[in-house]
Amino acid sequence: MRRADLCARDRWFNLLYANPRARLACAEDLVASMDQARVDASVVFGFAFADAGLCAACNAYVLEAAQQYPGRLLPFLTVNPLAGETALRQAIDGLEAGAVGIGELMPGGQGFALTDFACLDPLLELAREAGVPLMFHVNEPVGHTYPGKGDQGPQQAFQLAEHAPSNTLVFSHWGGGLPFYELMPEGSAVLANTYYDTAASLFLYDDAIFRHVAAWAASKILWATDYPLIGQARFLRRMQKLGLESDLLDRLLGGNALTLLNRAKSQGMEKR
Repeated sequence: MRRADLCARDRWFNLLYANPRARLACAEDLVASMDQARVDASVVFGFAFADAGLCAACNAYVLEAAQQYPGRLLPFLTVNPLAGETALRQAIDGLEAGAVGIGELMPGGQGFALTDFACLDPLLELAREAGVPLMFHVNEPVGHTYPGKGDQGPQQAFQLAEHAPSNTLVFSHWGGGLPFYELMPEGSAVLANTYYDTAASLFLYDDAIFRHVAAWAASKILWATDYPLIGQARFLRRMQKLGLESDLLDRLLGGNALTLLNRAKSQGMEKR
């Protein structure tokens, strides 16, 4: 489907991609970028459309791409929680087809709130039982505005983590600043099973955030670029300039992600 068609069908997609200079990429583009940057594997997912049919189309493409590049593309599923039973069925089918996570779900674009627990509970329960992480788009509540910046920030993410302590949760874009809540004793308890990805970090935070958050949450940082917004090679060059210890850099660039996926899977197997 062409960019113009998708812009006409989805308000949030239009905000982000109406400009023809906004980058879009296919699986082959991603793998080529990975090869250039010497990246072994990437978590991949489609756009979080409001329309359940478009989500299904994205999932089919991502799952097919993961089969084409086994071990290199690790598929997550995009569903709209507001679709209710349809979303749950899509998630079940996708997990049975090999998906290793659910997300990135987009509250602003899909029309739900992180605190709408009645809406999210079926997916939370499925993720717990299946032993897969759930990933949500979260924004920083301060700073500059940009297309697609939503109103769901660290406060709402914290409430979700408090509501679902047994779920493995990933909050994108540093959780909008959520890692700093872990410096509070009650915060670290609530956020015990949460992780934070670094997607679009180069546009949002000073690079010092890596060393700061690593001081108390080194095992929870997941390296993400938000490709094709930022290429892997470009982000890696920035990471290598930070002067981080080699063992810490290894954890940030993949070790933590592997631990997360294996941990969530083992927890799910224990529940069966």
